[in-house]
Amino acid sequence: MRRRVAVVTDSSACLPPQLATTSGVAVVQLQLQVGDRFDEEAWVAPEDLIKAMQAGSSVSTSPPDPGAFFWTYQDAAAQGVDAVVSLHISEKLSQTCEVARQAAAQASVPVHVVDTSAISMSLGYAALAAAQAAGAGWDVRQVIAAAQRRYSTGTELIYVDTLEYLRKGGRIGAAQALLGTALSMKPLLTVKNGQVAPSGRAMGTDRAIKKLVDAAVKRAGNDQVDVAVQHYGPDERAVTLLDTLKKRIPRARNFVLTQASSAVFAHLGPGAIGVTVSPV
Repeated sequence: MRRRVAVVTDSSACLPPQLATTSGVAVVQLQLQVGDRFDEEAWVAPEDLIKAMQAGSSVSTSPPDPGAFFWTYQDAAAQGVDAVVSLHISEKLSQTCEVARQAAAQASVPVHVVDTSAISMSLGYAALAAAQAAGAGWDVRQVIAAAQRRYSTGTELIYVDTLEYLRKGGRIGAAQALLGTALSMKPLLTVKNGQVAPSGRAMGTDRAIKKLVDAAVKRAGNDQVDVAVQHYGPDERAVTLLDTLKKRIPRARNFVLTQASSAVFAHLGPGAIGVTVSPV
């Protein structure tokens, strides 16, 4: 069956590269500046970014280059699709959607740019759902609807060691209310209405991670869900966390362990870890 719609997302979706490729999702890279180096985030090794952040080096993020979007859309047009659905990180966290719209205006095929108000695998699962619908031959409206059902119901649960990196990057949003708490009090965050928001706190890392698991289990309830754990660099906690979630959420359809986006991690800081619960 001919694929009538191409699906594009950005690297903040945290999709494992092989999964994106096999599912037919094109991923455009956000950009990262670490000290004097400026590059697409995929080319910045996790150990380099972690060392730079721990050393206090300047780190900032930028949307993809408009040309990267334009040529991705043109590649889709060359494959003979009728339209492109371009799903992206919340506009309240990044200018990625605006850059995508600039490129879409120049593309030779209709491009529907969608602000998902999401991030990480809530966005990733939406892109996968859209790609599955596109692979089944659905039209552009049906593909967008399939994505919307996933990104509007996905939940991000995030542990950070400190809120300092979110504060520095200007992405702290409503989580600013947690600033000034004792160093041993670890924040738990979520994404609400497209912005980072507080979801709780706990004394110490172990209690915070346990609370994160409890929140994921509660969110899953009796629904059939997909679950993803996102980490950055070597982190044994991520494997342990995934194993715990598998035991606690036995009705989950799929579990994914994936490397977090460098552009996302740059705002969360070393030690951050995330869980996505996405109803199927």
